Amino acid sequence: MTDLFDRVLLPVADPEDARATCEALAGREVGRVRAIHVIEKGGGAPDKASVEQREEYAGEVFEVVERTLPDEFDVETEVVFGTDVAEAVFEAADDFNATSIVITPRSGNRWVRLLTGDVALALVTETDRPVVVLPDVETAEPTGDSNDGGDASETAEGTK
Repeated sequence: MTDLFDRVLLPVADPEDARATCEALAGREVGRVRAIHVIEKGGGAPDKASVEQREEYAGEVFEVVERTLPDEFDVETEVVFGTDVAEAVFEAADDFNATSIVITPRSGNRWVRLLTGDVALALVTETDRPVVVLPDVETAEPTGDSNDGGDASETAEGTK
């Protein structure tokens, strides 16, 4: 196992994002995984849904995580609250002492929308740890390698 995957922080936005990201991570040698779901607070504005509804939704997302990752993975889940999604991810990474933050971009999902503009810039430039973007196993094109697509992953620091 590489140090990059010793302690993986896995932010997941919805069940489809959780499935895609966990499938991409499942073929790798991983130490511990903490899956987080960020509940974005309005910062004084009324929330669109109650905290209970959002926590219930997070539970659905975490069920997908636990169902999709291999049994041998050491997985824990946590609901994180914050007014700034990127900052909430960074704080969760610090709390977990994560060696990397792992995501899989999915067309049309919330992470793709969040990973545009200022949030993408913050995730790449304001963190003190690698951000690993794994290819979506459903849409990734074969590379001809038989190494599970490991060379297709990229990090914000340009390392593998």
